[in-house]
Amino acid sequence: MTRPRPPASGAPASRQLSHAFGFTRLIVELGVLSSLVFSLALFVAAIWQAARTIRDAFTHLGEEGTTKHLMVAAVEQADTLLVGMALLIISLGMQALFVGRVQNVPAWLHIRTFDDLKQKLLGIVVVALAVNFFSVALEWKGGTEILAYGAALAAVILAVGAYSVILSRQGAAHPEPPIPEPTAAEPAAPAPPA
Repeated sequence: MTRPRPPASGAPASRQLSHAFGFTRLIVELGVLSSLVFSLALFVAAIWQAARTIRDAFTHLGEEGTTKHLMVAAVEQADTLLVGMALLIISLGMQALFVGRVQNVPAWLHIRTFDDLKQKLLGIVVVALAVNFFSVALEWKGGTEILAYGAALAAVILAVGAYSVILSRQGAAHPEPPIPEPTAAEPAAPAPPA
């Protein structure tokens, strides 16, 4: 049995290493796909739940608690949609950062740096926490335990806000060069007369 010979120079080894790192893009693509599938599943589940809740509410119109039930369901749906949106942004952000720029998305979803991705997610996290507290407050029956819950959420929101401010100041101190937007091919200049 013969052993394989080591490469004669560092070039083939470096090429193999670069192929290995290139393969990691496939792993990121799997993460992008799984995040996208979870996001779509949450959107579909929220829409399905909303349709069922609205149908049930119409069969109980005028009964006590129907309106409050609709309000709680609407807030819970908003919470689900926010989590779905966060997963969608994670999916688009990973695709843009590791694989290539994503086309046909609104300008606010163009993610150029990891800090861009973090800023967008932090904003959604704060809104999702506020919506979650609103949902709990709607169902609150009394007592003081909601104060502790609200204080804990406020502390988390303040910490996220402080981190977001620090992150944006660091980004302002070290601005990234702008990535040019793709443009349509410019028409070729006319050929000079012969």
